[in-house]
Amino acid sequence: MKILHTSDWHIGRTLYGKKRYSEFFEFLNWLIRTIEQEKIELLLVAGDIFDTSTPGNQAQALYYQFLCQAAASCCRHIVIIAGNHDSPSFLNAPKQLLQSLNVYVVAAVSEQIEDELIVLNHPEDNIPELIVCAVPFLRDRDVRIVEAGESIDDKELKLIEGIKKHYAKLCHLAEKKQDELYHVSNKKIPIIAMGHLFTAGGKTIDGDGVRELYVGSIAHVTSAIFPDCIDYLALGHLHVPQKINQSEFKRYSGSPVAMGFGEAGQVKSLCCVDINEKKEIKISLIEVPKFQNLEQIKGDWEKIFNRVSEIKLLKTAVWLEVIYNGEDVIPDIREKLEEIIIETEIEILRITNNRIIERVLHPMDDLRTLDDMNRDEVFEECLSAHQIPDEQRQELMYTYQQTLILIDQDDSMID
Repeated sequence: MKILHTSDWHIGRTLYGKKRYSEFFEFLNWLIRTIEQEKIELLLVAGDIFDTSTPGNQAQALYYQFLCQAAASCCRHIVIIAGNHDSPSFLNAPKQLLQSLNVYVVAAVSEQIEDELIVLNHPEDNIPELIVCAVPFLRDRDVRIVEAGESIDDKELKLIEGIKKHYAKLCHLAEKKQDELYHVSNKKIPIIAMGHLFTAGGKTIDGDGVRELYVGSIAHVTSAIFPDCIDYLALGHLHVPQKINQSEFKRYSGSPVAMGFGEAGQVKSLCCVDINEKKEIKISLIEVPKFQNLEQIKGDWEKIFNRVSEIKLLKTAVWLEVIYNGEDVIPDIREKLEEIIIETEIEILRITNNRIIERVLHPMDDLRTLDDMNRDEVFEECLSAHQIPDEQRQELMYTYQQTLILIDQDDSMID
């Protein structure tokens, strides 16, 4: 069986206000062609299909159009789990209808953990060929019971233990199903597990939009939580394609489209998993083409001017982020750059003039704009402004971060 592992599409994401539907359209069309060319039989989508829990009509249209095309292709099965950006109720709404197309959606933890265990049968002879442990993004409330008087460390330990137990219980059911099927067919059916979380040591890039999933060190769970019975682990959440602990069979596919300028130079790929008749697994990467050129230019005026001039000669459509950090103060840097790119397909989406910020804003009581700070830094500035003692800051910061995570995890599609 040939399996394609992908995740983190983030359909509907914008970049500094610029809509990117054409990119997502081209990616999904390319994905259909790739499925046909590679003769993919199972597609795994490991969460964050949409960038928001309330995707717009255009984002929804791209998603459902793709599923219809994929279901009509050589791809026999599609398994989709929800990520932390997705609305469980939205993804689950057409679940029964999609299942008739062999599209299986697991958007949230239910009272019956068996709902996350999917046995895929070959459509011609109805013989089981794969067991999938489809674990959606596990929210705090899914795996931990809140108790009065808990310390921060207690909460973190309970959370990681809850995630570990969830995978252990589901994989135990998978092994029982595997043994049951072996006695019937005399074949050991492979077990694939899915998830949407942050493992320890995972690589990220500044500005990629990857949110912390839980408060504290628990955000990065260790690979030891995954049972040994798993033949291939397909994860989502991190946008950089990577192995987990250098294992060939535990991977993040990464996002197929650059989520920001920090990912502009990154090679995007999908994981192709080929399981032969002897149940041997071969992994290969399929490089995803760039559907929109992005480039971040950082330096003094000479470096910026030269690079923009070089891009102009290429006569191609490029979106730029310019970060000026030269010694000279250049207040009209945008006007100068706009003159260079006139009558080209180059668009400058953002200019950060660090010298202006340092020379003009910093002497004025060391002011910083909100664009220069993340939300944690804003809260820390508030604590400092109100002269909160250091011994109180840890608990206040924990409570603040926990509140943000609960907001992020709120399913606004629920009535």
